[in-house]
Amino acid sequence: MRTNLLKPLAAVTGCLALAGPLSACGGSSSASDEKVVTVYSADGLKGENGDGWYDRVFEDFEKRTGIKVKYVEGGSGEVVQRTLREKSNTQADVLVTLPPFIQRAASEKLLSAYAPAGSDQVDAADKAPDSTWTSVVNNYFGFVHNKKELATAPRNWEDLLDGSFKEKVQYSTPGVAGDGTAVLIKAMHDFGGKEPAMEYLKKLQANNVGPSASTGKLAPKVDKGELLVANGDVQMNFAQSKDMPNLGIWFPAKKGGASTTFALPYAAGLVDRAPHSANGKKLLDFMLSADAQKDVSAVGGGFAARQDVKATDANATELAALMKGVEVFEPDWSDIGTNLDSYVDAWKSATGS
Repeated sequence: MRTNLLKPLAAVTGCLALAGPLSACGGSSSASDEKVVTVYSADGLKGENGDGWYDRVFEDFEKRTGIKVKYVEGGSGEVVQRTLREKSNTQADVLVTLPPFIQRAASEKLLSAYAPAGSDQVDAADKAPDSTWTSVVNNYFGFVHNKKELATAPRNWEDLLDGSFKEKVQYSTPGVAGDGTAVLIKAMHDFGGKEPAMEYLKKLQANNVGPSASTGKLAPKVDKGELLVANGDVQMNFAQSKDMPNLGIWFPAKKGGASTTFALPYAAGLVDRAPHSANGKKLLDFMLSADAQKDVSAVGGGFAARQDVKATDANATELAALMKGVEVFEPDWSDIGTNLDSYVDAWKSATGS
């Protein structure tokens, strides 16, 4: 969902509601409790019905180790901000979020170097050179459309400027939601820079419903026909499509160009001065284990982070077909990490948001 607010979840092993819009699920909060590990994570990997990849991994991890998982979920940027606020009194052991927020966490010295077992099988582009973070689930940016109303997905960004899309297009807020930030990144790539991208997004504003803090809330609106098009990501939308029959995934292109996307992996790191550092390392090792990685597609609808894990389940086959012919580019994450605030400010100025 990539919301900017932490939201309550069904418990992994029992749930304790906290003050405000936060929730923590699982074991004791006491730093002296050696049988607990606390995870702060961007949303998307825990199933709404307890059937997501996290649900399977955490249950298996607890059975094998006796270590209870205390789980706190929020938006990609929010979980980093919370970790930063707690820097002098660290609560989390493991942080999982999306680019460019994982890079920001590393630059803020929130992560401690640790190379989980199996990380040697993760592509160099999907992990930090200094071992401060490693991708545990690969994923890609995308859009969704209503297959009932639009039997054929739009082909180009420019198609969305047509009057038939007025108040039928929506994307989540850049700088707040991870997938919303991805809209900026992809538009700048496809249109060849910040200025032409902002010029396009300014035009799109005539059809845009308005900002949304939650990407995940857009897919149900598309499925119902309230929207025709919205942004998202492959893993989340593929999982949602099992219960939303009208949801179709597509990848926009600049008119005359190829459909493109880029990787938006769930990247995990050991929090610096983690209260249960040893348990955090064990969980990171477990998430990258071959058994857990085999479940990424079958259970989570995503892509294994390890190159040596070749999934053959039905979901993996369908996902491979979906990605066929789509060009995957690699953003300049160093530039984005440095200039993200200025890009978001330019978006706000262009769209009046």
